[in-house]
Amino acid sequence: MARTPALATVNGAATRATSVYDQLRTDLLAGVLEPGSKLAIEALAEHYATSATPLREALNRLVSDGLVERREQRGFVVAAISADDLAEITKTRCWLEEIALRESIAAHTTEWEEALVLAHHRLAKTPRSLATDRFEDNPEWEPLHRAFHRALIGGCGSRWLLGFCEQLADQHHRYRRLSAPRAFAKRGVKGEHQQLLEAALGGRADEAVALLRQHFERTARIIRDDPKLFAPD
Repeated sequence: MARTPALATVNGAATRATSVYDQLRTDLLAGVLEPGSKLAIEALAEHYATSATPLREALNRLVSDGLVERREQRGFVVAAISADDLAEITKTRCWLEEIALRESIAAHTTEWEEALVLAHHRLAKTPRSLATDRFEDNPEWEPLHRAFHRALIGGCGSRWLLGFCEQLADQHHRYRRLSAPRAFAKRGVKGEHQQLLEAALGGRADEAVALLRQHFERTARIIRDDPKLFAPD
């Protein structure tokens, strides 16, 4: 059945709002939009080549995601960052991903093992930086890194748990991107990922969970100690 003009208009508006949402979300997670900065509707509409209505809809969705805040008098602003918020995100992510990882290891399906091995292989052969003597972001690395962490917990059997883990990973990612050059100089994540893989595939749940917790906490510590983000205590 052909769509009515009204239905086509509604669907078109929804598509535009989703497109703007995706673009804004990508920029927020990448740190392109500075934490605490005002999100002026007119300027954003021009930048993302859209109108105010789909833009406001996208911003309201991002408020629900915790990436944007709506404040009295100021309107929409990029969600602020703080050491306390980072600590809470890290602690909660450790709690939830511990459950998901233990469940994945206990189930140890063939599909989970194959997906994990493949995700790790792709990540391990991709350099974090395009340069060896300084940090030059490799755009291929981050999606593969995220895919590896998804694969670790992907066999838990709970889409709800995975959804909560994904939301926390987004928040963690926002902090990580703000301190990526500092983190690159201070650690060798390739070895950490290899240890995680071996413990998970070997069915050593306690070891795998401890390694994952250390992995997240080490990241948080490097970010927290970055003087460009947080003033020293």
